[in-house]
Amino acid sequence: MESMTSKERWLAVLRRETPDRIPMDYWATDEATARLMKHLGVSTGRELFARLHIDQPLKLEPAYVGPPIPPGRDIYGCGYQDVDYGTGVYPECVHHPLAGCATIDEVEAAITWPSADWFDVASLADQIAGNEDRPIRNIDCEPFLTYVDMRGMAQAYMDLSTNREMVECCLDRLFDFRYEVARRIFETLPGQVDIMYVAEDFGAQENLLFSPKLIREIFIPRMKRVMDLVHEAGATVFTHSDGAIRPIIPDLIAAGMDALNPIQWRCKGMEREGLKRDFGDRIILHGGVDNQQTLPFGTVEDVRQEVIDNIRIMGDGGGYILAPCHNIQAVSPPENVVALYETGYEYGQL
Repeated sequence: MESMTSKERWLAVLRRETPDRIPMDYWATDEATARLMKHLGVSTGRELFARLHIDQPLKLEPAYVGPPIPPGRDIYGCGYQDVDYGTGVYPECVHHPLAGCATIDEVEAAITWPSADWFDVASLADQIAGNEDRPIRNIDCEPFLTYVDMRGMAQAYMDLSTNREMVECCLDRLFDFRYEVARRIFETLPGQVDIMYVAEDFGAQENLLFSPKLIREIFIPRMKRVMDLVHEAGATVFTHSDGAIRPIIPDLIAAGMDALNPIQWRCKGMEREGLKRDFGDRIILHGGVDNQQTLPFGTVEDVRQEVIDNIRIMGDGGGYILAPCHNIQAVSPPENVVALYETGYEYGQL
């Protein structure tokens, strides 16, 4: 019988203590969640989490109180269009406000940078009310992803080589903005926020998307500043990066990463045994249930075996939170998703 709340369970793992069982997180598209809820006959997220013993954190969302946003735009001036990929709809950026800019002066003339004053953090305590049993997650910080939308993907990647001054200027603006909103949340809710995602996608299937030198020069110092803020608030740094990122894991640890997500172990160099052996005493491992092959195309028994393997390998000695290695897609059979969590609950008892 469970004796800990989800919050207590997460905190025990993050503090290298022994929980009653391994915590289990949930990442999924809206379509996958709707299909799973229909399969289980539940009507609310609370019912879903209770049914599958899921320990999903509560992500804080400060209310927007800034100037009116033009229809079809976001606070950065980006415009999005829903694209249906058959098993899920994703908003894809189709208007890039900085696409035509060649200089920093042109950037400054093209947009109004968002301000932390545009967000109301005073009412966030109301979001926590009734969710005190869940770990609390601050806003996310993933500025280069925003820069990609503002410039367009191809141009943003070329900028790293041909217009580095613009990249760094814009990243400073974006990092400063996220830093200040996060700082105000920590200040408003002292001791109540448990984790913050400080993320950038550095990896592809076989290798890094950028050179280690670029990552160390452009990204790591800016990420470290945010990580330092998280630690000063007594919270835990969760770093999300897809793909094959093993060469820069030591750099992320040195910068202040406490937990690594999502552990795409089929990617080159991301084998579970090696990650646990080389880094398991310094970071928490989060994720690891394969969302490229096992969950969508495997059998129920395949999923069960993978969960058992993950618990055996990454859960050895503690320091593991069970979760899919990215958003579960609607192509994944609900039976496989149920098997993930039922097996995790069965074999994760400590």
